[in-house]
Amino acid sequence: MNFNVILQEQAQQGNWTFLIMMGLIFVVMYFFMIRPQQKKQKELAKFRSSLAKGDKVVTVGGIYGVVAEIKEQYILVEVDSNVKLRIDKSAIVKDITDIPAGK
Repeated sequence: MNFNVILQEQAQQGNWTFLIMMGLIFVVMYFFMIRPQQKKQKELAKFRSSLAKGDKVVTVGGIYGVVAEIKEQYILVEVDSNVKLRIDKSAIVKDITDIPAGK
């Protein structure tokens, strides 16, 4: 009987240990994976909303251009003289000025 009591106590302690470990894993995943991704998405949304005519941008597909016109859902990007592409706002990734100049 005494042996059964010891086994039950260890099983209960093991359950608490398991729950604590799972909680720690979730906390670590939040701070190393989820939070940085949310921060990056917020910065990208802020960048897209602050675009102005004349800004240099890069699209998801790798097209470099200059913003010619901004509408609610899309942006007209001038990629060459008299060549404009209509691109969805969600396809704009970054500003070219962030890229260091090549040699």
